[in-house]
Amino acid sequence: MAASISDTLLAWYDTHARDLPWRARPGAPPTDPYRVWLSEVMLQQTTVAAVKPYFEAFTERWPTVQDLAAAPEEDVMAAWAGLGYYSRARNLVKASRAVAAMSGFPSSEKELRDLPGLGAYTAAAVAAIAFGKRAVVVDANVERVVSRLFAIEEPLPSSRKLIRERTDEITPENRAGDFAQAMMDLGATICTSRDPKCLLCPLSASCEGRTHGDPARYPVKAPKKAKPVRQGQAYWITREDHVWLVRREGTGMLGGMRALPDDGWSAKGDGHKNAPTSGPWRNLGLVRHTFTHFALELAVCETQAPSDPLDEGEWWPLDRLDEAGLPTLFAKAARLALA
Repeated sequence: MAASISDTLLAWYDTHARDLPWRARPGAPPTDPYRVWLSEVMLQQTTVAAVKPYFEAFTERWPTVQDLAAAPEEDVMAAWAGLGYYSRARNLVKASRAVAAMSGFPSSEKELRDLPGLGAYTAAAVAAIAFGKRAVVVDANVERVVSRLFAIEEPLPSSRKLIRERTDEITPENRAGDFAQAMMDLGATICTSRDPKCLLCPLSASCEGRTHGDPARYPVKAPKKAKPVRQGQAYWITREDHVWLVRREGTGMLGGMRALPDDGWSAKGDGHKNAPTSGPWRNLGLVRHTFTHFALELAVCETQAPSDPLDEGEWWPLDRLDEAGLPTLFAKAARLALA
């Protein structure tokens, strides 16, 4: 059964593979490991449509891993703004410098895992797609396809060990990279979260979920816990045609990014509501943003440049605010203030 699944899926992929800027065509020589790695890091918890313009901008500005390694971290963070999960960008810089120091990417899954920010999935994906090594590649799309294919009743996340075992069983020795990308494409275009297109699926005859009558019920998921809602304030301080921006601390949430000053809100608690200067302050409204583990309601308050000195930061021209690389949360706050 395993051989028939992989053969059938690869035959489907040869005809139906998505055309993506970081991907080699089926059967073609593997693409540059840098492009594979960069795309996989960008695609974590982000859609292909959102990643494409970022990937093209990054590879135009930094065409090789050596170019990225030589870039100032603040430039990379600014270019990353809007993709979210900013620790990925910091690890991107660290890993690129490690790769440049060793004169190229290692090819084994084990060595790839030693690079900053490369977990089990990314290391396996780069090993398989860029180097043609047999590796078991499991992302959210693969989880869904395999859960349905084998009708896995155990709920996520506890079922991940079994999903990996089943994926291992059907991963071929040859063309493991194409097989991984075929599984991703199948999950993204046919075996979708809602309304899977079973009549178009090349694996429908082997799918136990379909045999059981309702493939869409897989993967089974444990009940979600409600996210806590935190409260905070951001401060829009202007002087002529400039706004005051600060640089967030290098570690922690949105670390290293330019941002508006705020009142110290965090995933663990509300902000202290102590403004960075005496004001007077005008409340402009509220922006809402959802992080992985909590939601945030951020009040945006405005004042003119104070007479007393501000803490460390910079006056940023309003007509170049889009160049500041503000993370999405503070970009929302800026849009509210400018409106």
